[in-house]
Amino acid sequence: MCGIAGIVNLNKKPVDAKVLGRMTDAMAHRGPDGRGVFVDDFVGLGHRRLAVLDLSEKAHQPMLIEDGSLVISYMGEVYNFKEIRNKLEKEGFSFRSNSDTEVVLKAFKHYGYDALNHFNGMFAFAIWDKDKKTVTLARDRYGIKPFYYWQKANIFIFASEIKAFLEHPAFRAELDTETLLEYFTFQNTFTGKTLFKGVVLVPAGHFIRIKLSGAPNIETVRYWDFHFTEEKNIRAEAEYLEELDGLFKQAVKRQLVADVEIGAYLSGGIDSGSVTAIASQYFKDLKTFCIGFDLSSVSGLELSFDERKKAEHISYLYQTEHYEMVLKSGDMQRCLPRLVWSLEDLRLGQSYPNFYASKLASRFVKVCLSGAGGDELFGGYPWRYYKALKSKNFDEYIDGYYKYWQRLVPNAILTNLFAPVCKDIQKVRTEDIFKNVFNGHKLVPANPEDYINHSLYFEAKTFMHGLFIVDDKLSMANGLEIRVPFLDNDLVDFAMKIPLRLKLRDIDNTLRIDEDNLAKREMYFEKTQDGKMILRKVLGKYVGEKIRDQHKQGFSGPDASWFKGESIDYVKRLLLNKKASVYNYFDYDTSRVLLEDHLSGKHNRRLFIWSLLCFETWIRIFLLGQKAEGLFCEK
Repeated sequence: MCGIAGIVNLNKKPVDAKVLGRMTDAMAHRGPDGRGVFVDDFVGLGHRRLAVLDLSEKAHQPMLIEDGSLVISYMGEVYNFKEIRNKLEKEGFSFRSNSDTEVVLKAFKHYGYDALNHFNGMFAFAIWDKDKKTVTLARDRYGIKPFYYWQKANIFIFASEIKAFLEHPAFRAELDTETLLEYFTFQNTFTGKTLFKGVVLVPAGHFIRIKLSGAPNIETVRYWDFHFTEEKNIRAEAEYLEELDGLFKQAVKRQLVADVEIGAYLSGGIDSGSVTAIASQYFKDLKTFCIGFDLSSVSGLELSFDERKKAEHISYLYQTEHYEMVLKSGDMQRCLPRLVWSLEDLRLGQSYPNFYASKLASRFVKVCLSGAGGDELFGGYPWRYYKALKSKNFDEYIDGYYKYWQRLVPNAILTNLFAPVCKDIQKVRTEDIFKNVFNGHKLVPANPEDYINHSLYFEAKTFMHGLFIVDDKLSMANGLEIRVPFLDNDLVDFAMKIPLRLKLRDIDNTLRIDEDNLAKREMYFEKTQDGKMILRKVLGKYVGEKIRDQHKQGFSGPDASWFKGESIDYVKRLLLNKKASVYNYFDYDTSRVLLEDHLSGKHNRRLFIWSLLCFETWIRIFLLGQKAEGLFCEK
């Protein structure tokens, strides 16, 4: 999987190889199997290697093409690299390694930027073209692999993780308060900005071209985007079912390419269960991994959060070598400092189960398959799309959908909450940030189906993208590569064209529920059994009817109970303390009311509490420099 770093001195001053080396080594956890640094005057590339394909030194990076005109630092996997290699060999190219890195490098040499449209996989890379004096940074279609950059004056630096920037003498960690507002509105960032001032993500499906032959010129170019739209000629359902089944099996098989052992996450749901079913056909005693929860102090609907029995059933069906870890309330606080250090770029909900899942899997394998992406591509959250059914125009759609995605704090409270920094954020309109996600989107909505496809586009660009960043950071913190078969190019292209009435049972009567209110979510499924219907029909044969028809269960701990129960002292100690670092940015009294709403059982504020805990930890680590070893849990 690897980690990459680089420096481009736009003023043409030589790169300091020692600084580049420190930036590279800051991500040693991403690549414990090798290290490389390449410097060519004012351009430098660094690499940390996690050896998965071609374990020999022939695949060492940064990798130069034979004539020395191109050099690449690359991370990820291009699963169709053998097919591309065969085509390039017919064009006269020869290969000295069996790695996909060399294929990516020579495909770029042959096809130029169009090479990006040939790659089926997850990747980020930097290529220095010595002849054209051009640096190219590129990121995969879906943003599965993170890639950040920072520019100030004549310095342009980039890396897989932001912590690499901390090793450059020109960089200083500062909070971007505008992004803080964005995060505490959506529990995500849609602009590509991060909490670190000036640090930006290379957008998914884009490349950045830095021309250095004359005056430096930097441009960002989109080469791919999601386009959810129904086919004009709707086929019989049986045809869609057959094609989907074939593409799903092909996707899993494609992602089994590796020179190391592969395992699979097994949560007990239809997506991970079906991935396991297909993968087990190719590996005897496939290793599978599941996270469970101690429910001794949990009540209500959170009693269903432990999915071990369902996972064990699927493991029995396919005779996998199954491993489990049971989390208790104290495990969240135990790992939080290291989790935040690893994540850096705070996003989405309670992710500590992901951290422990990768920690468990990394003890046995280097690569693990995941069922992520099935919900976002096939309509797994129908209660989120309800506003689309009543929209008369695009602005009305944006207004309703925007209000739904205020995941942490109601819009009416934001002004009071951010009172200490109100001057810094007064020009920010979070509704505009939301609306701008659709900039360049080709679909012009004309009916309810179009509006729902707008919602699928939005969630793929934001929610799913956030999930990928979380999964990458927390898995690579443990030296583990995560693969997502549902994001195979052919499968995604097909999924975007499937008629909505095959994904959703009754789009005319979709109900609204509160994401935090577990009771309403349960009631929704009991009444409708709706969501990703065509996928359920196809995958049901792999996991059985009982699991096929079960209620949607997200991968999170029973924190609503723990935050007001066994973890209540921890929450109070960190957050009901006027001297807490977060209250340099948030109003204490407004925060206290929100916290006590949860602790008293008046309202479920678990997402807000999680984000506040993470932000408090983020400040201590990245702004106050509290990096003592005692802050972190053991690996």
